[in-house]
Amino acid sequence: MTPDELADRLEAAADRLPDLIANGVAHTAMVGIGHIRANASGRPGPNVITGVYRSSWEPDGRRIPYGAECTIGTREPQGRRLEFGFYGPDSLGREYAQPPFPHVGPAIPVMEDVLKDRMRHAVEEALG
Repeated sequence: MTPDELADRLEAAADRLPDLIANGVAHTAMVGIGHIRANASGRPGPNVITGVYRSSWEPDGRRIPYGAECTIGTREPQGRRLEFGFYGPDSLGREYAQPPFPHVGPAIPVMEDVLKDRMRHAVEEALG
């Protein structure tokens, strides 16, 4: 391969890579949400009462130059308390001793592995 052919190949890969990265990030977010929801389906995570909290987990993805980023979260107010626990008085003076029921933390290593794998595949596909 000549230097010019290599340069052309790398330029073509650079053009394809942002879309491939965005797809990988979106896929990772969906895998992460699936794991968070599964972990929020009973012990050691929180118990399911209505299913509203579990289904409230959503991705917020966006394109950035040369790739993408995504935040996974919930707008439900109990999210932080369920994940980390809560001890002490609330704003109304009620006392709580609520232990943590981790459901997000256990999903993070899975998301890390999926993201690494998807990025590796993105580069391989871009270089063709």
